[in-house]
Amino acid sequence: MKNNKLCFGALLALLFGAAVLPLAAKGGGQASGSKAAGEGALKPFRLGHLNSTAHLLGFVAKEEGFFAEEGLDAELTQFASAAEFAAGLESGKLDAAFVGSVAIVTLQAAGHDLTIFGGAMTNGHGYVIKSELVPPGYKEGDISILKGKTVATAKNQTADYELSVLLRNNNLVIGRDVKVVYFNSQTDAYNALQNREIDAASVFSPYAARARSEGHTVVYYCNDKTEFLDQPCCRQVAYTPAFKANPALFLAAERALIKAYKFSQENHEKTVTDVNKYIPLARDIIEYEVYGGHSFSSPDPDKRAMKILKADVVSIGYASDYDIEPMFNTSIYKTALEELLKANPDDAVYRNMQVHFNRFE
Repeated sequence: MKNNKLCFGALLALLFGAAVLPLAAKGGGQASGSKAAGEGALKPFRLGHLNSTAHLLGFVAKEEGFFAEEGLDAELTQFASAAEFAAGLESGKLDAAFVGSVAIVTLQAAGHDLTIFGGAMTNGHGYVIKSELVPPGYKEGDISILKGKTVATAKNQTADYELSVLLRNNNLVIGRDVKVVYFNSQTDAYNALQNREIDAASVFSPYAARARSEGHTVVYYCNDKTEFLDQPCCRQVAYTPAFKANPALFLAAERALIKAYKFSQENHEKTVTDVNKYIPLARDIIEYEVYGGHSFSSPDPDKRAMKILKADVVSIGYASDYDIEPMFNTSIYKTALEELLKANPDDAVYRNMQVHFNRFE
């Protein structure tokens, strides 16, 4: 795998620096197209998410009123798997969903008419192992600890793909050296650690911090592996016919998610509170998963990084090849960000987001 994933978090940190401009309002000035309070009925917007802290953009946009500010009556619904997301989108029960990057590649490759139009998170995956199986002197990141072990994961998710890559790169073969047991969801895979037969399990945020709090040992975080440096994960995804039929709906939602990103950068305490409402774990676990450096939540589509990931997923045989170009839309994000910048031309967060988008789109 090429070590040229795009460092969104690092770039923004460099550009943003230590200075944060004070807010006149939670989301900055009113953008063109935004609905003022009391200006007519709100339009329904149904967003699917996982039980993951990394989907904080949706949580913050809902709790801080950014969806309503953009004229949307947002309904957030938790799902367990990419297959459920696809069914919800294609049946019209969902307008958009945060779908894993590897999952959306496999879905698109299989013929699902789904469009990527924004981002949700970068990195945030890994594996944990029962601590009684860890030898003295073990150093986090050593994949060889999985040799001879039974590992729980969920098929067609990013962590499963990562495991395939890391085992291959360490001359370990699934079936011969490592037994992999597949579950329907990440929740099921993690809960399988309660069984004597399961030695290790895949995790995404917040399961890694939860696992440590429950006495397990981290095998690796994907952001610490060069193969997955700044690897995009969950993307904003919609059913293509619905997406094309109502661009104004998705533009309004994107403005709300961009405002939520800005809020998350400038209001850490309240962001953790908002996330905690949807992910009912100890507050310190939520705070670590959101701001501990192992994942980064951004609405940028990261198209170039996704194209690289898609090529890598295809190259190891995890999905068949296809043309991702017509199934990727960046104009909604671009327009939404431009509108917010027009209303807030001196906003440091929005300006830095545009620098990244212009450089890596």
